[in-house]
Amino acid sequence: MESNQKGSGDGLAGIQKEAALRALTQQTGYQLRQENGQRRYGGPPPDWDGPPPERGSEIFVGKLPRDLFEDELVPLCEKFGKIYEVRMMMDFNGNNRGYAFVTFSNKQEAKTAMKQLNNYEIRNGRLLGVCASVDNCRLFVGGIPKTKKRDEILMEMRKVTDGVVDVIVYPSAADKSKNRGFAFVEYESHRAAAMARRKLLPGRIQLWGHPIAVDWAEPEVEVDEDTMATVKILYVRNLMLQTTEETIEKEFNSLKPGAVERVKKIRDYAFVHFSQREDAINTMNALNGKVSYSLQSKKDQI
Repeated sequence: MESNQKGSGDGLAGIQKEAALRALTQQTGYQLRQENGQRRYGGPPPDWDGPPPERGSEIFVGKLPRDLFEDELVPLCEKFGKIYEVRMMMDFNGNNRGYAFVTFSNKQEAKTAMKQLNNYEIRNGRLLGVCASVDNCRLFVGGIPKTKKRDEILMEMRKVTDGVVDVIVYPSAADKSKNRGFAFVEYESHRAAAMARRKLLPGRIQLWGHPIAVDWAEPEVEVDEDTMATVKILYVRNLMLQTTEETIEKEFNSLKPGAVERVKKIRDYAFVHFSQREDAINTMNALNGKVSYSLQSKKDQI
């Protein structure tokens, strides 16, 4: 075990904390190591076989007492599932920075822990603040020549950065044979995306002789099942610019006249509001392949 010798302070308190951390690692078999301003517990566990947990398995634990460490946090989190890794942010004095990231073996365990631990009183009058951790793996890259196809962009991004998994490109509303001048680039990990972002910062690299703009893409928000059960809106994309709201409403009322409440069209996409969720689902299933759409959460209502 490698750890900061100061622990939670000098003297007896620090010695006791060192002993508690050593006892934890001996009991669980997990490693504890200090690196780059954080202390990692596990990652992977001693008996782990296979790839790391899927995205969405990590939670952010904030409002930690500054003298609280893994010997207190780990047993609490273990009540909700198998811990893959704990990353506790540390300062130069050996105290934590008030927050840590806990990765569970799967998304369901993380979801349960998040619900149970948010506002949990870990010490007298000290309530934890817990939420989903945003492990963003996607970059926005602007300034791309509009004539470039997806495969060309993918090939170019793989030339200049490592860990590229996919490229998402949207066609221009005015000319479907061209892109909109930007793309979203998906990387295999947050670290790979962060390294790529640093390398692609303006002034360092040009693509096809053009200066580019790069930033983090807004992470996709996963909508829980309870919220999805209330959604009554279809999102329709790849529409012709001349397609009217009246035409869309007629098309989506074809299965059940009067099912559509209203339609809001914006350039080459639209939102179709139904009075009943069942009608929205039936219409989506019936028209699948004829038009391109998906159920959206309430945040997409217009």
